Amino acid sequence: MQTLPPSAPVFLTQNEVAELLRLPVRTVEDWRLTRNGPPWLKLGRHVRYEQDDLLGWVKERRHG
Repeated sequence: MQTLPPSAPVFLTQNEVAELLRLPVRTVEDWRLTRNGPPWLKLGRHVRYEQDDLLGWVKERRHG
């Protein structure tokens, strides 16, 4: 098995995003469906979120 370089992007599932942000999966799904959430990719029938995009999106919403 080939090892990925350290700079390789990390892709998260909708469930992993919800777990990371400690939110219901339905909230993450609603964000995607209303296009109000973090950037996402559709790979065939699978939805994935690039970890760096997700963390950047979260930081943009920081207040205070």
